[in-house]
Amino acid sequence: MSNDISASASASASGAWPRPFRPRLTARMAYAMHNVLGANAFYRAFAGRLERHPRLYGWFTTGERVSKSALFGCRMCGQCALPATGYTCPMTCPKQLRNGPCGGVSADGRCEVHPGMRCVWVTAVERAEEASHGADLDMLHRPVDHRRWGSSSWANYWQGRDEGLWADPRPDDEPVAR
Repeated sequence: MSNDISASASASASGAWPRPFRPRLTARMAYAMHNVLGANAFYRAFAGRLERHPRLYGWFTTGERVSKSALFGCRMCGQCALPATGYTCPMTCPKQLRNGPCGGVSADGRCEVHPGMRCVWVTAVERAEEASHGADLDMLHRPVDHRRWGSSSWANYWQGRDEGLWADPRPDDEPVAR
């Protein structure tokens, strides 16, 4: 246990913890792009081809990492939650919380770990509601499968591996309280 604490302390001191990131693409534009890149037979075949050719897959994954990192602060978890979080990457939360903010968010929306920055989840709520996708934030996210770190979330999505990443926690007949 003390090794975990030492590792955590040294990671924090070296600045290795994720920092909240404000996406550079509007939520509306990101949702529109998602509709264009939605899973279909063409993209499924394309992803399959990529995965059969490691060099192509590597180039594709590098392109995904560079573009998504610049636009959304993507950390390449391989299980993209952007469509369910107002296109705000929850992995940029220093605590890497995927189901909403921690209890340390300040009254003005600042991050507990990086007080000079806005909480990722406050940004997610603002962006999702602005794009009329506020109900997406009610979804429960399953834990990250760390074996997928560094893999292409686009290929995983097109191949159907992202099915069930999030689920509606309410019974079908229960309205969402807002």
